Amino acid sequence: MIMERFDAVIIGAGPGGYPCAIRLGQLGKKVAIVEEEELGGECLNFGCIPSKAIIQISDLYHRTVEASSKGIFDGTPPSPSMKGIQDFKKSVVSKMTRGVETLLKGNGVKVFRGRGRIAGRGLVEAAGETIGCDFAVIATGSKFIELPSLKFDHKRIINVRDLLSIEKLPGRMLVVGGGYIGLEMGVAMAKLGTRVSVVEMMPQVMPGTEQEIMRVVDRRLKALGLEVRTRSVVEKAETKGSVLVSTIKSEDGSQSVIESDIILVSVGKKASTEGLGLESAGVAVDRKGFIITDEQCRTNADWIFAVGDVTGAPFLAHRATAMGKVAAEVIAGQQSAMEQRAMPYAVFTDPEIAAVGLTQSEAEARGIRVKVGKFPFSASGRATTFGENEGFVKIVAREDDQAVVGCQIVGKDSSELISEVALAIEMGATLDDIALTVHPHPTLPEAVMEAAEAANKRATHFIAR
Repeated sequence: MIMERFDAVIIGAGPGGYPCAIRLGQLGKKVAIVEEEELGGECLNFGCIPSKAIIQISDLYHRTVEASSKGIFDGTPPSPSMKGIQDFKKSVVSKMTRGVETLLKGNGVKVFRGRGRIAGRGLVEAAGETIGCDFAVIATGSKFIELPSLKFDHKRIINVRDLLSIEKLPGRMLVVGGGYIGLEMGVAMAKLGTRVSVVEMMPQVMPGTEQEIMRVVDRRLKALGLEVRTRSVVEKAETKGSVLVSTIKSEDGSQSVIESDIILVSVGKKASTEGLGLESAGVAVDRKGFIITDEQCRTNADWIFAVGDVTGAPFLAHRATAMGKVAAEVIAGQQSAMEQRAMPYAVFTDPEIAAVGLTQSEAEARGIRVKVGKFPFSASGRATTFGENEGFVKIVAREDDQAVVGCQIVGKDSSELISEVALAIEMGATLDDIALTVHPHPTLPEAVMEAAEAANKRATHFIAR
């Protein structure tokens, strides 16, 4: 028996699902959203927001310790309080979650609590009730992959979600997987005083990131005391008394051990689709289990859409949001598609990494003749006042028309700088469009302007070679 009918039902209220519901409400559609946990999904409750709250606090604490060691403060800085850190994190998450609830209500979206599943054409089961719809949108996100040799007990062998809720600061932590999540949290814990070791099977941490960027990050990792082992894997972990002893095997066959209090496993993600009824609905997935969609976020089932992590990499909340809005507009009969020229990303390590578009090597591999401008933060007055002048801004443009095609930044507040170049790429802007835009002084964005100038050997505060 159908309880109620809607124009669209969204399964999952994360950064893909709730913006989709809001946009549909704005477009005058009758909408329902189904969520089994907290509104805002993984990102708001167990990922992006709480991790950045903890990263921010760990950075503040570390700077206080550094300032004290330089004699700026009298006395010894206090030890970090995990209770205080957790209370701060919870207050941030709670505020944001209430905000999502208010937005959904204000746009006329009905919320169903429970696990949603496709129960037949035009039918979604939610919390034991069947609701009808013309369209369904799957926005259930992804889950962390578990290794057979390191199964989660969620106490000592943990994923990032577990780490973000720990009540006691570990003395030693082993991070298995040197991707962006593992490095972000490894740096944060090291700043709070934990001894951190990272094991990565690839030749470098953050695989795929340009080596000139990683050289800057690697120097900082060493300064923070992180031990990084690449070309290595964890064969097994055993409990010996109160210690976890992990056997590490290197590419050359040699073995060693790392002792730790906890092990953070961060080796990738898989689609969260269990129990959704995709097979019975005939929804096609790729070989890794991610839902296949087109540029309008449609699946092969004409009434079902999918957005966000459940459709595969890149696993970015802002990509999920963009997809959610596209799906909503297509459902409402508008002409909309995922046609961005480039998708920016940011990694909240120390220093931060941010990028958009093509790297120099990627552009050249496509046969594009390029101009490259690079400006170091060591020449930035603002970065120097922060005491953080490691890193650089690198802009890549086509040689013929000087249209900007990419940018990579490593350094202070890179995440805040990359959007200017993302906009430039979307607008088809040139090096001169950025270079001739007056930037306020003294600010970090001046480095973007000077990188654009440097491509034409016109940087004011740096001699471009």
